[in-house]
This record gives sequence, C-alpha cells and structure tokens, in this order.
Amino acid sequence: MGMNAVYRGPEDCPSVIPVFPLPGALLLPRGQIPLNIFEPRYLAMVDDALKGDRVIGMVQPDADGGGTHLNPQLYHVGCAGRLTQFAETGDGRYLVTLVGISRFRIIDEMATTTLYRQCRVDFDRYRTDFVARAGESEVDRSGVVRALRDFVKAADVRVDWKGIDEAPNEALVNALCMMSPFGVREKQALLEAQDLKTRAEVLIALTEIELARGSNGSDTPLQ
Repeated sequence: MGMNAVYRGPEDCPSVIPVFPLPGALLLPRGQIPLNIFEPRYLAMVDDALKGDRVIGMVQPDADGGGTHLNPQLYHVGCAGRLTQFAETGDGRYLVTLVGISRFRIIDEMATTTLYRQCRVDFDRYRTDFVARAGESEVDRSGVVRALRDFVKAADVRVDWKGIDEAPNEALVNALCMMSPFGVREKQALLEAQDLKTRAEVLIALTEIELARGSNGSDTPLQ
C-alpha cells in the first residue's frame, strides 16, 4: 500500500507525535498494521491525526520500566506510521491502517491536555529507514526461508509460498517480523536491530530458540 505523502528523511517528519502504546504490536518502515481502535483516548488520537499530518507513533510499553497500568513506561524506540485507511464500524470503533515511515527515539514525553500521550521524538539516527530496500543484498534470504519452513512445519500452518518467493527481501523480513508470535522483548529486539541484515539474523535466531524450546517440551508461542 502506498502513501500520498512523501517522507524523504527526518526533516519531513513531525518532531512531536501522538504515541499508541500497544504490547506485541510491531510496525516497521513500509510495513502495514491494521488497528481496531475503541478506547476513547485513542479514538480522540485518530480524530486529531486525521485533522493534521496523520502520523502516529507505535511504541511498546516496558513492563519492567515502571509507570501505571494506564500510563506505563515506554520503550525508547518506536516506529511512526501514516494513517492511510480509516473506517467507522457503527458501534463506536474505528478500523484503521498505518503504513510505517521510520523508527524514532523518544526524547521526552510532553505535558499535554489531550487524552492520549504525545512525545518529542528524533528520527535522525534512522535515516536509512527512509530508503526503500536498503541493505537487501546483505540479507541471508535462504536462512530466513529455512527458519520460516521450520516454523510452518512445527506450527502446522499454511503460507503462500508463491508470495514468499516473489517478495523482496525487505518486505519478506519485515512482514515476518511483524507477524511473528514473539513477546514484547523479542519484538523490541527486532525493532531496534541496526539494519535489515541484523533484523533478519535476529529473526532467525529467535525462531531457532523458540523451536528448540518446543522440541524440548517447553511452552513456546510457536506452538
């Protein structure tokens, strides 16, 4: 899915963005994430985003970092996305889709009167996120596909292998990371990987670890 807006670098992104803390939800550059919005504060966030630049930051809460249930501590790295699809359900919910723009680092949280949280963020260290398919040639595609085949076999699920074969490395790696059944810490490790090559390596390693746990009879999210 494309975007009408063009983001060439950090200078095209807002310095203050609303953030949506959601455990286990991973957004990566050019990836797509569908969201079911029903809490009043996030309904208000979507309303305001639609009136403005349509940019929302996806970030995971850090359960070990403190805070409260309603306002947990946040991991310092998230990913901004542009709201590209919007639908009302008729029962008070919004169904929206975000397309990833770039990762960001939280500088600080703003004191605001809005129901939702807003943060001052820095995109500068993630300039390569704005370059589509950067680093694809360095990805161990065979290793990624092998890990996927092992997962599919262990989990007894079906995949579109034709689509897998046709997907560019960036789309393949990022889609698998976003759809992976890993926990918050693992998802954060995938998000914070330095580049596409490293992200693919982390994905392979996490998959192998979880499959090994499963083969030893341990509980694993891959089962």
